Amino acid sequence: MHVKKDDTVIVITGKDKGKKGRIIASYPRENRVLVEGVNMVKKHTKPNPANPQGGIIEQEAPIHASNVMHIDPKSGKPTRIGYKTLDNGKKVRVAKKSGEVID
Repeated sequence: MHVKKDDTVIVITGKDKGKKGRIIASYPRENRVLVEGVNMVKKHTKPNPANPQGGIIEQEAPIHASNVMHIDPKSGKPTRIGYKTLDNGKKVRVAKKSGEVID
């Protein structure tokens, strides 16, 4: 996947298009990510120790990884991700727009 946990991304399509957020969790097998404050859904819950009242809570739902783009560290605009091998043999992610190393 081109994005990891704690990356800052922008949603490029769907009902939350244009929203920016941090990735809370990624699910590589399903190719989905959970972005903070994006794709909010209402969930009905029974009373439990964490929420004694129960009721309706709002929480984030996963979205497809292809619907988000990484934000360029220099310009703050959406950018694609490339990969580059450093001199010491480590593979790192690179922003295509600025050439800035992300990892």
